[in-house]
Amino acid sequence: MSELTYEQARAELAQVVERLESGAGTLEESLALWERGEELAAVCQGWLDGARARLAAARERRPAGD
Repeated sequence: MSELTYEQARAELAQVVERLESGAGTLEESLALWERGEELAAVCQGWLDGARARLAAARERRPAGD
């Protein structure tokens, strides 16, 4: 599977949370959803960390006084 965009991962994570909160399904299904949610949260965090790093780098390149 190709790398998900932040928006794709966030949307799928919202679906996973919704399904978990509904309480439907077996324990095994809930565990699988939880694991997928953890993966998706890590993808989102990676995107956010990358964005923060890019912003920090841009701020460092900005001339003083701007």
